[in-house]
Amino acid sequence: MTKYPHLDLARAHVAITGAGQGIGRATAERMAALGARVSIGDLDLEAAKRTAADIGGTAHHLDVADPASFAAFLGEAEQANGPLAVLVNNAGIMPNGGFLDLSDALNRATMEVNVFGVVHGMRLALPGMLERGRGHIVNVASLAGKFPVKGLAIYNASKFAVVGLTAATRLEYAPHGVSVSAVLPSAVDTALASGLDMRPIPKVKPERIADAVVDSVRTRAAEIAVPGYVGALATLAAVTPEPALNAFRRLMRDDRALRPDSPERDGYRARLDQDTHREENA
Repeated sequence: MTKYPHLDLARAHVAITGAGQGIGRATAERMAALGARVSIGDLDLEAAKRTAADIGGTAHHLDVADPASFAAFLGEAEQANGPLAVLVNNAGIMPNGGFLDLSDALNRATMEVNVFGVVHGMRLALPGMLERGRGHIVNVASLAGKFPVKGLAIYNASKFAVVGLTAATRLEYAPHGVSVSAVLPSAVDTALASGLDMRPIPKVKPERIADAVVDSVRTRAAEIAVPGYVGALATLAAVTPEPALNAFRRLMRDDRALRPDSPERDGYRARLDQDTHREENA
């Protein structure tokens, strides 16, 4: 196993995307409690400011899909908090629906945020880390990057991409003292998965994902699934004969992401559609 330079989170600069709420906020809280200087980036600047006020971090506007916005975020963050030690690529969106039912604009937004948002952050953060010979990048992917789900085809595609991107760049930069890890949550009890019944996949609290992100700084593990046993089940599913796996899927009613009908999910989708429409007309 590669031995990476030690990173002490006490006084280290940690930048987190999508940190105004959910997993990002929980991660910011955990990092700050360990003494890190935390830069909070979010499309919703007011939410970022609330998180910053609560934990003693700095708040910054960030559109991860825009490389110029990402560059400005990291520039401001380093000016405020010093050289970047850890980047947590957490921001993401999760539209659901039939493959042919989602709009091209929403599909493109999913890839821009979930994939290129990670790419932009890595390409901007890596040069400084490589120059210093140390650093850590955590990409919050998903078990949907290992296990396909009906009704989440484009989201699946985006998270499969992040898992592959993380694995390849990890190999590339390990000899230079910089580690790249993926955290793979199951369904998380945040706005992202609101109104989706993903049983038998368990919903976990964002604090558990935050703990995994913090733990990745210590272990530098390639992948951390949350909960761990679901990661093992996803690996098992990959080698299970398709007829048996499909029978299990039918038993578990794995098509529920195709037809959620909760007010919470309708509200989340409406906000996504509104934001996508706004971007198209900007």
